Amino acid sequence: MADLTDRFGTMVFSEDVMKEYLPKDIYKRLAATIEDGKPLDLDVANAVAHAMKVWAISKGATHYAHWFQPLSGITSEKHDSFLEPNHDGTAITKFTGKNLIQGEPDASSFPNGGLRATFEARGYTAWDCTSPAFIKDEVLCIPTAFCSYTGEALDKKTPLLRSMTALDRESKRVLALFGKKPKKVVPSVGDEQEYFLIKKDAYRKRKDLVITGRTLFGATPCKGQELEEHYFGAIRPTVSSYMKDLDSELWALGIPAKTKHNEVAPCQHELAPVYGEVNEAIDQNLLMMEKMKLIASRHDLVCLLHEKPFEGINGSGKHNNWSLGTESENLLDPGETPLDNLQFIVFLTAVIEAVDNYQDLLRASVASAGNDHRLGANEAPPAIVSIFLGDQLTEVVEKIADGKASIHATHGVLDLGANTLPKLMQDNTDRNRTSPFAFTGNKFEFRACGSEQNVSDSNTVLDVAVAKSLKSFADALEGTPEDKFQDAALDYCKKVLTEHKRILFSGDGYSDEWPIEAEKRGLANNKTTADALPAFVAEKNIALFEEMGVLTRAEAQCRYDCKLEKYNKLMNIEATTMVREARRTYRPVITAYATKVAKGLEAIRAAGADAAMQCEQNTLNKLCYGITEINDSIKALDALHKEAEALDGQEQANKYAHEVVPAMDRLRAAVDAMEEIVARDYWPVPTYDDILFYV
Repeated sequence: MADLTDRFGTMVFSEDVMKEYLPKDIYKRLAATIEDGKPLDLDVANAVAHAMKVWAISKGATHYAHWFQPLSGITSEKHDSFLEPNHDGTAITKFTGKNLIQGEPDASSFPNGGLRATFEARGYTAWDCTSPAFIKDEVLCIPTAFCSYTGEALDKKTPLLRSMTALDRESKRVLALFGKKPKKVVPSVGDEQEYFLIKKDAYRKRKDLVITGRTLFGATPCKGQELEEHYFGAIRPTVSSYMKDLDSELWALGIPAKTKHNEVAPCQHELAPVYGEVNEAIDQNLLMMEKMKLIASRHDLVCLLHEKPFEGINGSGKHNNWSLGTESENLLDPGETPLDNLQFIVFLTAVIEAVDNYQDLLRASVASAGNDHRLGANEAPPAIVSIFLGDQLTEVVEKIADGKASIHATHGVLDLGANTLPKLMQDNTDRNRTSPFAFTGNKFEFRACGSEQNVSDSNTVLDVAVAKSLKSFADALEGTPEDKFQDAALDYCKKVLTEHKRILFSGDGYSDEWPIEAEKRGLANNKTTADALPAFVAEKNIALFEEMGVLTRAEAQCRYDCKLEKYNKLMNIEATTMVREARRTYRPVITAYATKVAKGLEAIRAAGADAAMQCEQNTLNKLCYGITEINDSIKALDALHKEAEALDGQEQANKYAHEVVPAMDRLRAAVDAMEEIVARDYWPVPTYDDILFYV
């Protein structure tokens, strides 16, 4: 086995590889483009393309592809061979600067929210040189942005890069007031990826899992997660083998996979990387999810990334740990005495203001059909966006805003009472797992993101919202005399914190009292995707996007339309699958078993043993009642589904969220009740008991 460090990044056209393959002057000019945003000259692009080709072919690559993120939320790629035929029947390899910089996929076949008509097919991909190229499956993959023929962003990456530009610009303005001139200010993220692993054979026998990614039916297993034995438990050999292979491939791709462990639910696990610059980190997360699915197949497993594949046990999220820093400091590090750290207070204030002002947009950024099953289900944060700061920072904020604090943070040393155990340094605050946006030492953890989500949307919203708050601070404070700046800055922060302290909440987000309290505070509680998505086209949010140069009105409308269309299509697929499965898979089996019980009763009674058959009669009565309930539920769901199909857009989404989903829940409950009665050898699909405990 190669040395651990030697295995890292072997399939990445990294800075180290560039230095080896590029002439020094070309490398310096490329570095100026990457680090300083200098224009990329064609001669540099040609030299880089040649070096990439030579390096990639030496690694076994035969093709190249522009790798981009359309509005579907997944990645896309079209493979072109390096081979170029000659007239004499031979061939050469060719990859030019033009091939590197620009590609042309068909823009009409990707989600576009009406920005492009079907006959307007031309679109462009453009090389993102800030995210390194990599090789997978013998293909050189080049991260790119994707736009229409007329220049509108048709992807997730372009708005993210624009939001990073806005955040960099406004952060530098604020830091200049503190006498600092950093080279750049960049948000960093680390996304903790949760997932399920199940046997491939069980997966193939569950059409609901195959078609929708989640089980539409399934009674509660005999044992779930109540014993709390799976979390951080010993990793089973099959799973361990999978995780080792996954680590190996991720490391080769330069993805710093760091932590792996069992999660709370049976068959649930987590993989967390070291966090990095947001653009590259999101590219890596998308690649990670692709590899997780692919490698699972090699181990006769299936990796489920849906937010709620199984009812009654925890679903999966993707905790987005967000911070902001320069080349030399983390701007969200409070230091030892945060009350005396004015720069930190300014940036903290900006985050608090941003989250409060654009809480609806943050909620919309994580909205999906899958995440609707998870948010607010006593396993994930509620749909209400709030901020948890912890004791120390709450004390700081209260002292600034009100001049006094309701709590006082403590620092201490924990003595565990055994001489052989070390004394532990106590953190200045506990964690709050019920908070959707929690401060965790030197970063914020946005816990509402779904496991299957491309987190570009969430980070774009977070970046642009904070950029806007920093802009407001800079607009207000620029020109202030140096000797008056500290008092003016504190006065500004006091005013903003007083206006936005409603967003701060340190209590139990799962409690019944919190939604009532949140409503009193005026916080949004958009429980479903249908409720949340209109935020994308709210006037204040379009104004934010346009002012900060992140999205035009048309591009914001496009994203709303695409997300709405995807939600409606997914709900249509789920409702259709549910009705068909209930009719063709479950009802015939339940009816057949009821017939068997009825015939058995008749035969036994004919033999004169009627007195002992009350239990079987009760079973038959339950089966007959259950069949009736299933029939009624199918009829009701079918009718509501047809009504929904006759609508479109927001009206259709509202119909699905508020009428079709409850009807689906009723049908599920009717079928699940029968699973507990029908004999095991009759039941047509693997149950939760069969699926969750055999990996």
